[in-house]
Formats: sequence, C-alpha cells, structure tokens
Amino acid sequence: MSAPINSTAGAAQASDRSGSLLELRHLRTDIALRRGTVHALDDVSLEVRPGETLGIVGESGSGKTMTALSVMGLLPSGGEVVGGEILFEGRDLRSLSPEEVRRIRGVRMGMVFQDPLTSLNPTMRIGTQVAEPLRVHQGVGKAQAREQAIDILRRVGMPRPDKVVDNYPHELSGGMRQRVAIAMALVCSPRLLIADEPTTALDVTTQRQILELIDDLREEFGMAVVLVTHDLGVIAGRADRVAVMYAGRVVETASTGELFRSPRHRYTEALMEALPESATREPDARLYSIPGLPPDLSRPLTGCRFAPRCRHATDDCRSTEVALTAGPHQYACLHPVTASSSPAPGSPAAVTAATPTAATPTAATPTAATPTAATPTAATPPDAGAGEAGTSVVAAQLRTGAPAPAPRPAGPVGTTESRPAAPAPILSIRELVKDYPANGGGLFRRAAGRVSAVAGVSLDVQPGETFGLVGESGCGKSTVGRLVVGLERPTAGQVVLDGTDIASLDRRERRRMHRQVQLMFQDSYAAMNPRMRVDAILAEPLEIQQVGDGAARRARIATLLDQVGLSRRVLERYPHEFSGGQLQRIGLARSLALQPRLIVGDEPVSALDVSIQAQVLNLMRDLQRELGLAYVFISHDLSVVDYMSDRIGVMYLGKLVEVGPAHEVVRSARHPYTQALIDAVPSASPDAAVDRGSMTIRGELPSAVNPPTGCRFRTRCPIAAEICRTEPPLTGGVHQVACHFPLRPESSAATAGAGAAG
Repeated sequence: MSAPINSTAGAAQASDRSGSLLELRHLRTDIALRRGTVHALDDVSLEVRPGETLGIVGESGSGKTMTALSVMGLLPSGGEVVGGEILFEGRDLRSLSPEEVRRIRGVRMGMVFQDPLTSLNPTMRIGTQVAEPLRVHQGVGKAQAREQAIDILRRVGMPRPDKVVDNYPHELSGGMRQRVAIAMALVCSPRLLIADEPTTALDVTTQRQILELIDDLREEFGMAVVLVTHDLGVIAGRADRVAVMYAGRVVETASTGELFRSPRHRYTEALMEALPESATREPDARLYSIPGLPPDLSRPLTGCRFAPRCRHATDDCRSTEVALTAGPHQYACLHPVTASSSPAPGSPAAVTAATPTAATPTAATPTAATPTAATPTAATPPDAGAGEAGTSVVAAQLRTGAPAPAPRPAGPVGTTESRPAAPAPILSIRELVKDYPANGGGLFRRAAGRVSAVAGVSLDVQPGETFGLVGESGCGKSTVGRLVVGLERPTAGQVVLDGTDIASLDRRERRRMHRQVQLMFQDSYAAMNPRMRVDAILAEPLEIQQVGDGAARRARIATLLDQVGLSRRVLERYPHEFSGGQLQRIGLARSLALQPRLIVGDEPVSALDVSIQAQVLNLMRDLQRELGLAYVFISHDLSVVDYMSDRIGVMYLGKLVEVGPAHEVVRSARHPYTQALIDAVPSASPDAAVDRGSMTIRGELPSAVNPPTGCRFRTRCPIAAEICRTEPPLTGGVHQVACHFPLRPESSAATAGAGAAG
C-alpha cells in the first residue's frame, strides 16, 4: 500500500544539484517511414539537474518533442532510439527491460502532453484516470486511490476536486483538463516532470496559472522539470537553463539570463526578432521572419543545418560541420552574435537606425528592390522592428491596501457622442445578444436555462481598419465572429454590414453577403475538405457564388496564389501535404477569393511557430494595405493583437469591458481585467521574471448560464466593491471602459510609489 504523497523527501532531493538527474549523451533517434527514414535526433546531448527547470525551445520539427518522447520511451510507430545513452538516476534506460522502463516511467518520471483532451480517455471518469498510476504501479486499493486522486487534484488547484473526480474530460474547461493531466503526472511523486507545450492552446491567464502551478509543484515536490515550448516568453520567465534546438540538434545552450541577454547562435537571434513585441510602433514596421523552411531530415545534410536560412551564412557554413563550443554557454555557429557585431538586417538596432523617411521606400511605396505581397520572393526580406516596451500598470489597491477611488460618472454603455467624426463604418454592431439553450441531464434533456454567450455588445469597424477582439476562452469573442459572418443568428441586436442588417436577411441573401465578409479559421486544416485538392478548395467559393467562367476562375486563383506567396505547384496537392504556415496562407487565399471588404480572423496564428506567425501577420498587413481590407482580428494573445490592430476591444463573459486605440489599451489599460491580461503575457525580455504581485486573475470563469449580476468580472476582480454587485458598470469616451473604478496610470504610479516609500 502506498504512503501519502510526501514533498519533504522531494525537497531534500532538490537541495543536492551536484549531479545530473537526467543526462542524454549523443542521442540519436530515427523514425522509419514508407518513403524513407527521418533522422529526428542527431547527436543530442543534454543534462537536467535535480530541482532545476530546463527549457527546450525551437520551431516545429526541431526535435524538442521527439527528445521528450525518446526519454519517456513513447516514440510513435516506427520510432527507435538508434544510438547514444539516456541516463536517468545513473542508469541507462536503453539497457533496461521494457518492464523496468515502464515502472520508472510510471513512478519516477511523469509527462504532461500538449493536448490534454486527446491524451485523456473520453470514456473514463477523471478520478479513475488520475488514480490509475497508483493502482497499476503501487498496488493501491480503489478507495485509497480515489482519496489520493482527490488530494492531488486539490493540490494542483482544481476547484471542487471531490466533484470533479466523477466528471468526464469533455465536461471540463481547457485549464481544468490541463490540471488533470498534471495531477496524473504527479500522483506518484516523480523526480522528473516533462511538460510538452503544456500551455500552447490556453489563453494567457490560464497559461499563467498553469505555469505558476508547475513552479509551485516543482518546489513542493523537489522535482526537476523539462519545459518544452516554442514560446520564448515562457522560457524566459520560468527556466533555469535553456537549450535551443534546430533540425534535430542542440545549437545553443546556456543559463536563461545569459542566453536572453547575449544570444550567440544566429537561429536564436532570429527567433527573438520574430516576436511581435520586437516590432516598432511605426505604421509600416514588419516582423522579422526566418525565410524558407527547416531541412528535410530524411536526406543527408552537410554543414550547418541553419545555413540555407541564415542571412550571415558563408560557404564555410554550408560545408563544415559545426560542433558545440565548450563552456557554460555553448553554441554551434561559425559567425556568432557578438557585442561588437553590427546590427543584423532586420534586428531591432538596424530598424531603429533606419526609420523610414520621405526618401526611404516603405511597404506602402514599393520599388524594384521592395517586394510586395503580389510579387513574392523565395526569402522574406529581413526587416523586423524594434520593440517598444510597454509598462504594466498594477492597480494601486493591490500594493497598498488603499480603498478604491470613488466611481467616476460617465455615459451609458455604447456612448459615442465624444468620439471624433469618422467615415461610415463598414461594420456596425448594436446591442448584439446571443443566447444558447442549456440542456439538463436525463433521458429527455429538458432545458436547464440559457447560456449568455454575447450580452449587449456594440462596436464599429471602419474601412481599412483592424479591430482586435481579445479575451479569455469562453468570453464570447469567437461567437461575435460567427455572428458577423452570418454563421449564427443573433438572439437580439443588429449586425450591419455596409448598411445592411445581416440578421434580417434570409439564407439566400446572407449567402450573397458572403462576398463582402469572410472568415479565416483558427485551424485551417480542419476547415478544409481533406479529399479536395487546393485548386478545388480555392475554386469552391467562386463556384458557389457563380463568379465568372472556368477561365476567369483559374485566373482568379492564380492571382490569389501570387497574393499569398504560394507557387502554382500547390494546386495539385492535398491539405495534409502542407505545413501549418502554408495551410494558413491557403486559408487566407480562400478568404480573399470573393474579394471581400471585411475578413474575420478567428485566432488565425495561435497554433503557429513564432517565425511562421510573423510571416502570416506580415502578409495580412501587406494585403490590407494593398487591397484596403478591414479585419476583425480575434485572439487571446495581446502582443499579437497589439501589433495587428488599430483599435482593441476586450471581452469578458459576453461583454465588452474596454475599447480604445490599441497603443492606449495595451500601455494604459483602464479596466482591471485588461491589466490582468497584460500582466499575464509572458515576456521574452532578458530580465524577464515572474511578478506575483501584478494584477492576477484567480479562479475559473463563472458559468455563462448564471453570470454574475452587475459587473460580470466582479467575482474575480481584486478591487471590486459593493457597487459593482448592484449596478451595471459605466463607460464613455473614445477610450471606453466598463468599470466603476477604472485604473489611471498616473494615480496608480503615484500610489504605488507612496506604498514603496512607506
């Protein structure tokens, strides 16, 4: 019978970091496919010390997940470790029997997978799944295993764990499912936790909660953590050391502070420059995107694997194998970044020194040397911008305990009298409401209420403008997008597109309106018919709308491919044959087929690597300037929304809580919820650190079946008062805020300073 989970022993283990808990020596892993063998890992050497967090970062296909799966012995079909050593607690796992590895994997090592919904068994209750490792590996009885499952769920911050154990995975939110996955990995008190992209699909507030949870549990259990991610901000704020991987190899490794302050490998430098926060606030500023694609690992490779995409590569790079240097900061680069190096094209320093002037061509004034979206090149021009650091404004009440300021008078929600005169909007939403029936359980599934998905939203989008819509999962932003494009009918309110209320149209008339508005989906692959080739996918909207004859449609498709930078050769291929970035370009081309004036982008880059994300964002901005498009850009990533948007609307539980110019909303947030979203965004700063004193949202999103009265955010707001419960919040002005106690940067800074002085 197993003893209760004990963190004291783990803490003692954490005090000794002299040796390695996990060490990989010259690891090589192959994946056998019908078309050949993919050499997924080639000569990977890493170590993880007791109690530390090692971050592994890189693009998709770099080998970071394959490294984790090789350690756990969970390689996909055809996968095999063909060389090297995997030393865990001094024992080479490759020399052990499958049964011994299975026992170690279940008890001494734990793994959290990227998508908990697919890694959890949909037919088993949560308690059964969490307790399973205890019963299988430690022989714990059913009743005691259930008690320990409830205990570990409580320790990972699961609300009502005694009730959740009887739920199924589909009944939980994304954040709750991720907590279940972490509980399963920790229930046997492992010494090593491998977290593979544990927050990729989560919004920033839930992401922060999960990362803080992993930090807390690492300290409590005294375990080591391997954090696999493509998000440099996550690595900067959480890891002790970082390993950067590219094409199956480690190309740079150092302590986190050293690597982010002084990256040496040109690939690491390029990843940092591709971040949205690295762009300037200039209207024509572009993100740096790494040209080309990673190499095909099924073919023989010579020289530096990054050389074909590197702007500093020479003939030596292409012909010479480059090994990692010795020392605490190791890198494999013949032309490393140095303090005395001149700014690389597209680096922040280069962009700052070359701010466009009247004599400098920009993206809006193309020249022969400046490619546009209609004249794609093989390599995206390296022209990234520098970051303008936004200062987080933390509510003074959190730091000083001072009472909330008196509520300020303002006009009713949706007031527009103080806005400056503007041209007629292309999209005008007025008091939009969308409710869904909530069915109860039982045989007859009687109605159990209404889900308030969107509750009285009003906003305008001007021609050629990008309106960013941001908020947590479940806030209603995607529902607004579906209502705008006519995929849903509103319960009440108006969606006026070019003077016509979409909600009042019949099915045939709404179909004609689709010429003016299109939707760009989050998952382009899921939105495409896998049995259709790209030529049919792009032709379909033209055929449905009966646009032109066959020749005209083929000409239109050729123009679309030019606009999104794809070759004619893609027309003969199927969706599964493309990378994520290529699929998103095809999705964008399909959205442009009918030459709409408005495109609704629903999380269009959330699943992409930072470099591919930069390519798609640059492309969307280029096409906006070229074609005069307006966007409604939906995302939970504030840094992306800030880069793309002219104005931003922040949604919480079906309501807009703040609307204003993008730079004001992000840098001078007035609503506590907006500030909490900003403070939750991980920063890839050299001095990034976890600020646990900032505006932090705690707890789960309230039920939309029975939302809180008054301000819907009040149940999670650190500065809420009684007035927030009894009266609706107010708003008004160009920068609108639905809050009785709006944050004021000047007053918050002054109060914070007084608190520090005291």
